[in-house]
Amino acid sequence: VLLKEANESLQTQVETTKVQLEEKDTQYKRLGADFENFRKRTQKEKEELDVQTKCSTIIELLPVIDNFDRARSQIKPANDGEMNIHKSYQTVYKQMVETLKRLGVSAMRPEGQEFDPNLHEAVMREPTAEYPEGTVTEELVRGYILGDRVLRHAMVKVATAPEPEESTEEAQTDAEG
Repeated sequence: VLLKEANESLQTQVETTKVQLEEKDTQYKRLGADFENFRKRTQKEKEELDVQTKCSTIIELLPVIDNFDRARSQIKPANDGEMNIHKSYQTVYKQMVETLKRLGVSAMRPEGQEFDPNLHEAVMREPTAEYPEGTVTEELVRGYILGDRVLRHAMVKVATAPEPEESTEEAQTDAEG
């Protein structure tokens, strides 16, 4: 009888220990999963911070690129000395553009495309029959993209339907009436 009671007591202890072991195992697995989720979240946040830092740095450089573009289109070297200076700063400009390309930055080319408020900022409207209504007719300030992020919206001129012209007869009857 004593042996039977001792055996039952030991079996109860074994069962209790098994339950405790399963609880600890579940806690251990949960802790491992929590840590893995934390590690992934931290990695994702680090990558996001890296992208935000890259974006803000590039955005600060875009006015410099704009100034190089303006200088290239407006300055016409008149002699060899001016041409050498022109070539020197154009070399710097090309290096900057190549660096931006390596970083994944691309310039928008919106002319002839349908206006998209996610990419473009309409600053002018142009009545024209040359383009369908809502088409970008001219890029006034270049826009840039990094991956799927817009660094700067392109400032554009957008086509609108041309004003209806009054026929000469209608204009005369309006003037007489």
